[in-house]
Amino acid sequence: MAEMGKGVTAGKIASNVQKKLTRAQEKVLQKLGKADETKDEQFEQCVQNFNKQLFEGSKLQKDLRTYLASVKAMHEASKKLTECLQEVYEPEWPGSSETNKIAENNDLLWTDFHQKLVDQALLTMDTYLGQFPDIKSRIAKRGRKLVDYDSARHHYESLQTAKKKDEAKIAKAEEELVKAQKVFEEMNIDLQEELPSLWNSRVGFYVNTFQSIAGLEENFHKEMSKLNQNLNDVLVNLEKEHGSSTYPVKAQPRKKTKLFSRLRKKMSSDSTSAKANKTPSSPPDGTPVTSPETKTVNHEPEPSTLETPGGGIPKSPSQSSLPAVVVETFPATVNGTVEGGAPSERADMPPGFLFKVQAMHDYAATDNDELQLKTGDVVLVIPFDNPEEQDEGWLMGVKESDWLQHKEFDQCRGVFPENFTERVQ
Repeated sequence: MAEMGKGVTAGKIASNVQKKLTRAQEKVLQKLGKADETKDEQFEQCVQNFNKQLFEGSKLQKDLRTYLASVKAMHEASKKLTECLQEVYEPEWPGSSETNKIAENNDLLWTDFHQKLVDQALLTMDTYLGQFPDIKSRIAKRGRKLVDYDSARHHYESLQTAKKKDEAKIAKAEEELVKAQKVFEEMNIDLQEELPSLWNSRVGFYVNTFQSIAGLEENFHKEMSKLNQNLNDVLVNLEKEHGSSTYPVKAQPRKKTKLFSRLRKKMSSDSTSAKANKTPSSPPDGTPVTSPETKTVNHEPEPSTLETPGGGIPKSPSQSSLPAVVVETFPATVNGTVEGGAPSERADMPPGFLFKVQAMHDYAATDNDELQLKTGDVVLVIPFDNPEEQDEGWLMGVKESDWLQHKEFDQCRGVFPENFTERVQ
């Protein structure tokens, strides 16, 4: 007969089909109670234990994989947290190199912990469960062989009890019965030995698995505790050094430097332009014009009185018409905040005085328009002449000691970094 495939013949296929039909028929008869079924309660208990052991092992494997995924997620979260610490920890702060080393060791510790869990727990778990599929397949095969044995037994018994006996058929049926019994008993004996042994092995496996996990966790947390203690020591030292100001505070960079030089140039240019545009004329009678006592903003005052031999007799409205005096006031701003105008009216304070600040750190001036500060210096804050000239994080002011001693506004004022000071009034 021609081959149907590699190692498969039509006769073998037919034989397998016939076996399946015979087994199906036998099971139907057993369910209907027309044929007795061979029972082995001890083996059935072993199969129940096997199924329970397989279920528990599969659940443990699933939970262990979830645990490992959580460890990996914690590793990534811890790594991002330490990277954030490295970013905010400025290089000139004390303990910067120690912080980087701690972050590196933290990453290595998490990696080592995860790898050891895989090697000592997960791979062992996979090996343990790897033996179950083969045994499960053999249990199923043993069940099929038991049906074959029962079928052969029933066939042999039916031939023996038949009214018309056929010795040739009886001999052949007996031969098939012996063969089926031998195959079944061989498989049954092997499983009867393996299943109880496998069931008992679960205790040792669970002990070893959880002992490994517990031991790895213990060592991991010990090492992690040391790293955390080292990090805590670094941060405590940073806090102490910060309190004693042993490392410098940085001012924000300035974009508009040499402020007063540019203002003086601008004022000089405006003054020259104003003088060129001003063309005073003498009165018709040649009498000199008296200078006004008060200058007003954006207006040139005309002479209010003329010196005459007869004394200060006011002119008639047609002879002297004075322009209306307009005085404009602008609110002072500091970093875009409008301050009240009341403080600027105090006679003992510089013009436009806003509030006081006290220096919390020394500041060395880097430009001729900056104030030199020492810790404890009190500065009287004043507005910028032009708010657009103010850099973010910088204030204009006069040191209180200079103001009380000299009362010189233009010569004593200067800019200074706001984060070096603290507002006191």
